[in-house]
Amino acid sequence: MLASALLVLLLCFRGRADPLPHFLQQPEDLVVLLGDEARLPCALGAYKGVVQWTKDGLALGGERDLPGWSRYWISGNTASGQHNLHIRPVELEDEALYECQATQAGLRSRPAQLHILVPPEAPQVLGGPAVSLVAGVPANLTCRSRGDARPTPELLWFRDGVQLDGATFRQTLLKEGTTGPVESTLSLTPSSQDDGATLVCRARSQALPTGRDTAIMLSLQYAPVVTLSAAPQTLQEGEKVTFLCQAMAQPPVTGYRWAKGGSPVLGARGPRLEVVADASFLTEPVSCEVSNAVGSANRSTALDVLFGPILQAKPKPTSVDVGEDASFSCGWHGNPPPRVTWTRRGGAQVLGSGPTLRLRSVGSEDAGDYVCRAEPGTSGLGGGAAEARLTVNAPPVVTALRPTPAFLRGPARLQCLVFASPSPEAVVWSWDEGFLAAGSRGRFLVETFPAPEGLGGQGPGLISVLHIAGTQESDFSRSFNCSARNRLGEGGTQVSLGRRVLLPTVRIIAGVAAAATTLLVVITGLALCCWRHGKASFSKQKNLVRIQGSSDGSSSRGPEEEMASGEDRGPMVHTDHSDPGLDEEGALETKDPTNGYYKVRGVSVSLSLGEAPGGGLFLPPTSPFGPPTTPTFYDFSPHLGVVPPCRLYRAQAGYLTTPHPRAFTSYVKPTSFGPPDLAPGTPPFPYAAFPTRSHPRLQTHV
Repeated sequence: MLASALLVLLLCFRGRADPLPHFLQQPEDLVVLLGDEARLPCALGAYKGVVQWTKDGLALGGERDLPGWSRYWISGNTASGQHNLHIRPVELEDEALYECQATQAGLRSRPAQLHILVPPEAPQVLGGPAVSLVAGVPANLTCRSRGDARPTPELLWFRDGVQLDGATFRQTLLKEGTTGPVESTLSLTPSSQDDGATLVCRARSQALPTGRDTAIMLSLQYAPVVTLSAAPQTLQEGEKVTFLCQAMAQPPVTGYRWAKGGSPVLGARGPRLEVVADASFLTEPVSCEVSNAVGSANRSTALDVLFGPILQAKPKPTSVDVGEDASFSCGWHGNPPPRVTWTRRGGAQVLGSGPTLRLRSVGSEDAGDYVCRAEPGTSGLGGGAAEARLTVNAPPVVTALRPTPAFLRGPARLQCLVFASPSPEAVVWSWDEGFLAAGSRGRFLVETFPAPEGLGGQGPGLISVLHIAGTQESDFSRSFNCSARNRLGEGGTQVSLGRRVLLPTVRIIAGVAAAATTLLVVITGLALCCWRHGKASFSKQKNLVRIQGSSDGSSSRGPEEEMASGEDRGPMVHTDHSDPGLDEEGALETKDPTNGYYKVRGVSVSLSLGEAPGGGLFLPPTSPFGPPTTPTFYDFSPHLGVVPPCRLYRAQAGYLTTPHPRAFTSYVKPTSFGPPDLAPGTPPFPYAAFPTRSHPRLQTHV
């Protein structure tokens, strides 16, 4: 209650006294953009004196227009106590502490700081406005702002209105402590999709909240961006396919290179490749590599090639012991995957399917060839079969080969066929008094050699032969054993020797053959002898003549009559100098060389000259004669080359190879000849022609 009373008394007292000067409004800190107007308010109450403003303690003056400060003035209603300081346009030098003072009242306002804001200018991007980058290569973009902006601006990066992260800020400090330019670095790894993109660097501060932008465009250099296509993508083996290689690149493409399965395709240079597809295109993709100045890029694609089964892995031969398991494997490749079945060669039963065949606890009957078969594909191509042999190791299997019967005391041979896997250690022949595996022993000899071909997987075959020289009776009544042994056991068989007897029919045939051979030899000898004798007789018959005794000169009897009548047959004369002549009928006529010295009747001469090749007598032509005093001879040697047939007598030729016993009884060879006594009308050379067939008498003188 006491305090309230005192307050009321004070108010009443003041109401009666004059008010004291005081500030109704004091200036406050002010932020003004460079170039704008700054207004610092100041209002005093109960004061009618001088009011002035100070700048950093320096009085600006008491006049309202502030002479000397062209951009400064004081405004407001003086009666109301308003003394507001105006600055326009604000410059950087105007930034200071300002006070409003009532000098006569001794009042000073609180200091007010005038802040001058300098908005940033548009930043600068190094390398702009088009910045060239390489796709895939990390790069830095630098945005720089001048250092006279107040406050220091921040630099931001934008793309399509979206701020980008990852930029770093850096400000340069000058020696005087003032700030220099600021930079912002944006790190990025551009791609080919960034080609032509626009990036914005924005300088923003309190002086310019919206900021100022600088835009750049990215010009990307990048390796080719490749797109590879194939048409058709699915096809049959043997059909054509076309590959198309398209690329975007900056700078432009400089070359194409094609490869298949990593191996270059020779001759392919452009963006298109046309080939004939085969099965390898399924597993060996085709690639296209495109190059430019920046680098290269490639793309590859595989085709869906439909083809028939192709054998990739053959089954391998297998050898197992009896009772063990056996397995085969084979690989077929096809698209679509082929169906693989297993059979036994020669059989139709399917033993299994798939790439592997397993046989449990095999026996000797399981030995043989097994076939892995793949059916052809949808195109009908491919497919086939492959086989492998299963060898079952077992004791030897010995089989006797059918022996050939032998004669007593003749050679014999016994054979046995041995199949064994593993191969037998030895093949032994045994009989009553001994055994033999190889080499010879007495009458016995053993040879062993490989069989021409194995028998159905039973292992390699051997043929063992037992030779017997000079068989005996005991060899036909006993048995010979052929045995073989390997690590799994022993096998053997018995072989008996059959006896061969000579049948009566065989004996008869042999006797007839021997007789025929003997007769043939005898006939051949006689023919040879006859031929030689006939050749010798023919050489002697060229001077052999027959003289017929006929008083009337007739010699018309045939050869048969002359042979039948021995009395009328003239003597056979063998002369070394007679010159026979032929008449037109082929008869020979002989002139008397004694010129009538002997009373010799006319004769007819016939020579045995054989038959000509044409069928008649081969007679020589008329031969020229020499002078009468020089006997001439006709040469029959050209005709003697024809060998006469071997005959003891030839009726047609009219001669005997044996001389008549009276041929030389009434003729004595003279020592010389006189001149011929020629009849009137006779040619001087009577031996040169025979005009008639008659035989004139020859007159002789003794």
